[in-house]
Amino acid sequence: MIAAVTPLAATALSSLAKNSPQEPSDPLSSGTPKGGLPPIDLGPAEYVPTGEGIHVRFLGTGAADWQGPSENGELRRLSSVLLDRKVLIDFTDTALDMLPEGVRPEVIFYTHSHNDHYRPKAALQLGIKTVYLGETWIERAREDFRKASSETGIPVPEIIPLAVGQAVECEGLTLTALPANHASSYLDEQTLIYLIEKDSTRLLYATDTGGITAIAAQRGGFDRHVRGDKFLTGIIMEATMGFGHEEDYRIFTHSSIGTVHKTVKVLSQTRKYMPVEGQKVYLTHMAKTLHGSQAELDKGLPDPLCAAYDGLEVTFM
Repeated sequence: MIAAVTPLAATALSSLAKNSPQEPSDPLSSGTPKGGLPPIDLGPAEYVPTGEGIHVRFLGTGAADWQGPSENGELRRLSSVLLDRKVLIDFTDTALDMLPEGVRPEVIFYTHSHNDHYRPKAALQLGIKTVYLGETWIERAREDFRKASSETGIPVPEIIPLAVGQAVECEGLTLTALPANHASSYLDEQTLIYLIEKDSTRLLYATDTGGITAIAAQRGGFDRHVRGDKFLTGIIMEATMGFGHEEDYRIFTHSSIGTVHKTVKVLSQTRKYMPVEGQKVYLTHMAKTLHGSQAELDKGLPDPLCAAYDGLEVTFM
């Protein structure tokens, strides 16, 4: 049964509507709304890069379920990248063969403590001398490295805690720790993603994370409400879930192809992502059980998304 609206109630509703604050119009399209905030500063209309860019080699592009080749023979190692041949973000022994000959980086930044990103023994055996990771799990990490040192006889490296928003200058790069939307087995651990800067290049490396948190966008300068001329010029983002798996239970802690596509669309519309012409957005951390082959991804992904693969090298400007 549908309740009727009496004349008295209709008058009250009409009065309420007239006296209620109105939703301000979108400052992106309509200028300063009356009585509202000033227009959002969108920054420059185009991006003119300076410098040589940031060189990235994908050492691994797979999620935790990649424990060997797929039925079609394809293999993704566990997710890891090498920056400018000098700095690692995450590393496991599965990606050792993907390092270029003669390259042995001594610095690593960890995103979080999950075993498909973080293996202290592998870092020691590689020759890592300096470790950066989130301050919320620093003591556990130090204990992990002490144990690995005892097993291998290799000295414990310097382990430096990072706070959210903290920037570190390292090997010609500046890496800023930003909060991820991801959970480890430790409820007090704040997992991280990284903003990587060099000259005019501003590259976001976002895995593991379910979308981008508001604080990450604000601290990184690519939230639409942040004034000034900061924006991203490159994006590497996880897509654990593939086609047909948008409603997977992992959506609370991981991203899907659809998540990445929508994120890039919004950042582009608000001029917070302004790549050089032809620059792709690269997907990583793709689950073996939730994705098809590389060929299927290459054929089906919407522009500008592109599935990275192990050994791929890209220079972001």
